[in-house]
Formats: sequence, C-alpha cells, structure tokens
Amino acid sequence: MNLSDEQRLDWLQLIRSDNIGPSTFRTLVNKFGGARAALEALPPLMKRATGAKAVRLALRADCEREMEATLRFGARLIALGEPDYPSALREIDAPPPLLCVKGELSVLTRPMVAIVGARNASAAGLAFTERLTHELSAAEYVIASGLARGVDQRAHRAALRTGTVAVLAGGLDRIYPPEHVGLAEEICGHGALISEMPLGWEPRGRDFPRRNRIVSGLAMGIVVVEAARKSGSLITSRFANEQGREVFAVPGSPLDPRAEGTNDLLRQGATLCTSGADVIDALAPTASGFAPLRTTLFEDDSNQPTSEPLWDETDLFGDPAPPRSQEGLQLDEESVPAMSPPVVIAAEPIDARSLEERLADLLGPAPVGLDDLVRASGASAGQVQAVLLDLELQGRANRRGNLVTS
Repeated sequence: MNLSDEQRLDWLQLIRSDNIGPSTFRTLVNKFGGARAALEALPPLMKRATGAKAVRLALRADCEREMEATLRFGARLIALGEPDYPSALREIDAPPPLLCVKGELSVLTRPMVAIVGARNASAAGLAFTERLTHELSAAEYVIASGLARGVDQRAHRAALRTGTVAVLAGGLDRIYPPEHVGLAEEICGHGALISEMPLGWEPRGRDFPRRNRIVSGLAMGIVVVEAARKSGSLITSRFANEQGREVFAVPGSPLDPRAEGTNDLLRQGATLCTSGADVIDALAPTASGFAPLRTTLFEDDSNQPTSEPLWDETDLFGDPAPPRSQEGLQLDEESVPAMSPPVVIAAEPIDARSLEERLADLLGPAPVGLDDLVRASGASAGQVQAVLLDLELQGRANRRGNLVTS
C-alpha cells in the first residue's frame, strides 16, 4: 500500500504538530481511522490539553513546503507500512510514522546488523570494526549505525560498497558531526541516510536517543564494539534488548575504560562476539525468515507502544503509560551547537604534539598493529614511527615487533 500525496501530507501535518509524537500519532490514527480524520477531530480534543502539553497543529503550508524541500533535496518521505519502509523497524514500539530517506532505497528491505561503539575508539577497536563489517557484508548483511565518530564512522566506511544505512539525529541536511558530510554523500551511493526529523532540524541532546532506537530497530542484532559506562552505545543496546533484538558485545581489556560497558553487557547475558561468524551463526535462524511486511497498517491495536521520555507527547484519551527510565545513562551526545549551516571542516596539518596525543588516545592494553595505528591516526608511517619513539621514551607506549600497547 502506498499513500497518495494528500495522504502523505496529512501524515506529515499530524506528526509535525506540537506534542504529537509517534505514540500519540498511532493512537489518533487507530481511533479515528486515518490521519485526515484525526486532524479533523483534534480541535475539540485539544481543549483537554493545556499549558506545556497543549497540542498545536502544524500549519498545512509549512508541511507543503517541507515536502517540496524534501523532493528538491533528492530525498523521499516513506510512511509506515509502505513497501520501502524497513519491515523490522515497523515492529518496534513507537516506530517513526514517516522516514525521510536519501540514497538507495533497496538497502532498507535487506537484513541489517547494527554496529555501534565508542567515539574515542582505540586503534584495535577500529581495526576489529572494519574486519567485522567486511565479514558481515560478505554474508549479505547491510550495516546500520549512527554516523558518529569512531566505531560508527569506521563501520560505515567499511560497508560503503556493500550497503550501509546511517541514521541521523537531525535533518538529512544537518550532518553531525559536520566533518562527516563527505562520508554521508558517499553513503548515498550504495546505501541510505534516514531520519525522522525534518530538513533543517539541528540535532539536540535528546534527539540522539531517538536516533539510537531507530538504529537498533532497523537491525536483527546489534554489536557493541567498545563502550564506556553511561555511553550512548549502551542506550542503543538497551533499546535493542527491549525490541527483542540480539545484543552482541566484543570483550575488551579490564584495564581499558572503553571496554567497561561491553564487558558489563557480557556479564548481563549479551552474546560474545569475537568474529563475524559469532553474529552470523546466532542470527541464522532469524535470517531464514526475515520479518515479512504486513499487508495492512496498524492491524493490531491491542499492543500499544510504551511511552518513552523522548518526545513531548500529550495523551488525549487517558493517563499515559509510565515512561521507560534511562536513569544512569548519558543521553546527550556531545554539546551540539544551535542552528548553523552544515560545513565541511578541513583537516588541519598534524604537528608532532597533536599526533602524540592522538596516538596516546588510540593505544590501549590490547595490542594493535602498526599498520592499523597508522590508518587510525591519519598520519604517515614515518610520522607515526617518530612519535611512537617519543612515547616509548616517555613510558607511554610499548612496542614488541609490529605490535604496540599503551
């Protein structure tokens, strides 16, 4: 089933209205039989909600401009239940009613595995991410991630030619971090960028957990490569667990803070991941009958989505369900600047001092090959060799043959 342009505009106007999030949207569509009927029924209902939770309908003209801008940008708005909408994502609690998508739509209908991890990943973690991505891509899995620095970025790059999906916290024209603008353009060649937010939307702290639930919802399983405690990757793994996805964790040294989160996941029952085969074997039973699309929208209203503290939603028909708690987890990504156009940040020349700190950050208790360290640092082999010698003299690095540790 595909929506007409007018129906798509109705959906857009409803979901862009203040204090109407995915859960309220679904409730309204189920109760009134469609978005147009819900829009017509809302004026008297809005009197029940006052103050900060008051429902304010989006202007029709604004939604028309958004649709036109989306098409000019080369993207599409795909509605929940349409053939191109990811079938696994539609099964989660509070799926996005509309996805803004740019790129190769066919990747959205293929089985996916999500790979997430630390932004300040070690060189060993980045090397493992690349190897894992190649193994999963060879098994015909699309790689999903959040376009963040570190593990996300390496996973996307390793899957550029085989298929990758990047989920954005802001609009598709507001790439964050801004230095990934070029990577985002490359992804569109054989993969896709997706977001539930409108063009022009600058990502805020609370938008990153919203993005994380989509990353996990797209995938049959999620692999956490490196994660400190209270990291965004652990939020994604929590969503994955709630969504019934397989959670994999890569073990790390107990001496490395970047492995504390993944080691905790293993203690809590996550599946051990030391290679792509661990993931492929565990997902094989599910992959053989991967999530077929339903034939009708919202066919079962008996299992309503659980409200999450991610939107300002108004319950118009009774008390809302208790929110899921994200207590103890760091919801914000990084400090995100307010409204500013996306820019490409040019790479600065690497001086010896900045390279020294970069290499020190990349090193950890786990041995890493010199070639992997050179690739992760972005410097030449000669520069890395020279700075490593200084780090060794300072007692901050240990080299045995071609392997280096902190």
